[in-house]
Amino acid sequence: MLIDHPLLGLRDAAEFVYLGDASLINRPDPESGSAADQFYEYLHLRSNNAGEHRELWYHEQGDRSWLVVTRNTLTHNITRVELARDVAQRNASGEPA
Repeated sequence: MLIDHPLLGLRDAAEFVYLGDASLINRPDPESGSAADQFYEYLHLRSNNAGEHRELWYHEQGDRSWLVVTRNTLTHNITRVELARDVAQRNASGEPA
């Protein structure tokens, strides 16, 4: 599988480490009154649907960047690759993902 890195171009997936669901970028607020419930959901209640999924990948054998890869888990077809910092900045500013 090849990942089209936004800065470095096509790279072999062997250079990367898969780190799970990209929704993990959006951590709950620890100061919230319901922080315990929010962190429980954050850690344990994630869906595992087949099809298009946003994932975190770490470029361990390269520039050590974090990426959000949109990939179909049935076909492994990658439709989008973004720097995770850009996704996190959009989320913080309230822009759509």
